[in-house]
Amino acid sequence: MTNEEEKEKVDETAETAAEETKKQEETETENTKPEDTAKEISAEETSEENSEPSAEDELLSMKEQLEESENKYLKLYAEFENFKRRNRQETELNNKYKDQKFAEDLLPVIDNLERALAIKGTDESFNALHKGVEMVYNNLVETLEKHEIKAIEALNQPFDPNFHQAVMTEESDTESNIVIEEFQKGYILKDRVIRPTMVKVSE
Repeated sequence: MTNEEEKEKVDETAETAAEETKKQEETETENTKPEDTAKEISAEETSEENSEPSAEDELLSMKEQLEESENKYLKLYAEFENFKRRNRQETELNNKYKDQKFAEDLLPVIDNLERALAIKGTDESFNALHKGVEMVYNNLVETLEKHEIKAIEALNQPFDPNFHQAVMTEESDTESNIVIEEFQKGYILKDRVIRPTMVKVSE
């Protein structure tokens, strides 16, 4: 067989195969029902719809995000308000008792002046000195009172552990639990005890 004959044979075989493929495709197209085609299209559309969120889903998601943001804001706002309240209370407390350190430093001076005033003397020079000490003492007490720093009354008062410190007890004709002697004065600043009064209490 010549080359030309072989080429013609190959071409014929290719044409035959192409015709058979075309016939097969036409047969499949004829066998395909319109209902099947519609189902395939519907399935594709449904798949696309399911893959994309609906407007309702998007709205619900936005609502949830908004609620979450609102809750975070409310929490931060509450924390900030609590911080401001605590800061305000601390400031008020510091202002209220700002003179406490001043009083604590001054109390030993008051104690020494009281000890000096307790000393008795008869000559004129002593009396003059005593009067001078008394004037200084009274001025200091007045200054303390201007700052709402006052001595705690204790003598002949019922013993109160909030204001008194019992260092001794003694049997007495008075009723029990009464302050019968005062060793060192106590002081309060407004409603805070700076130093309790050191006392002797009856049994």
